[in-house]
Amino acid sequence: MNIRKWLLSMVLPPPIPLRHRVYSMSIPPDASRSEPSERLVDLALKAAVRARNLKIEGAEERNMGRINKWPGEHYRMLAALVAELQAKTIVEIGTYQGRASFAMRSQLPLDGRLVSFDVVPWTSVQPVLLKREDFADGRMRQEIADLRDFNVMKRHADLLQAADFILVDAAKDGEMEQLFINNFRRLGLPKGPIVMFDDIHEWKMLKIWHELPEAKLDISSFAHWAGSGLVDWPRSAVS
Repeated sequence: MNIRKWLLSMVLPPPIPLRHRVYSMSIPPDASRSEPSERLVDLALKAAVRARNLKIEGAEERNMGRINKWPGEHYRMLAALVAELQAKTIVEIGTYQGRASFAMRSQLPLDGRLVSFDVVPWTSVQPVLLKREDFADGRMRQEIADLRDFNVMKRHADLLQAADFILVDAAKDGEMEQLFINNFRRLGLPKGPIVMFDDIHEWKMLKIWHELPEAKLDISSFAHWAGSGLVDWPRSAVS
């Protein structure tokens, strides 16, 4: 049993009895440390329109049914963002079962590449949803590496510095994502990619998201019910 969640449920009984829920807090926009850029607003609007009519083929056959649940889940929005950005280099931090990888790969151009980082192989997370054939054409691969360590991230500098789109979907423990952010700043992302953070409404992600000074936009209504945020990462010098 998760003691923290149990205690929260005692102190703050949920108004709606749901099995899966997250505790959060509403923060007014005038308290934010940054505003969305025009680039983010334009991108989010175009991607939402595209996501409305986009279906990720092959999901049902692999028991990925909720991948096409939209709004509510973020997978169709992810695919739409890749398409709108015409992203050729995508970096994902946190493979897990591979639903996001599968969704983004569906819109990856023939000359594109998608590299998903995790600390465990995708084959070790049950149920296994990806197949080896998803990696067969070389456009998608997994790297086993802990990017919290700057020296590890630096070994992948060429890839990260070429990224058009970065998805951060990791531990949401209040520390890991902040280490990634610090490392991005230290490394430098000269292409100025769009960086998407998942689960920004989870309790331990609130402070990290709130304190980001970079231009950002909460797109949760068109993406993940637990929170999705886009960051217009500034072009920065290479370290």
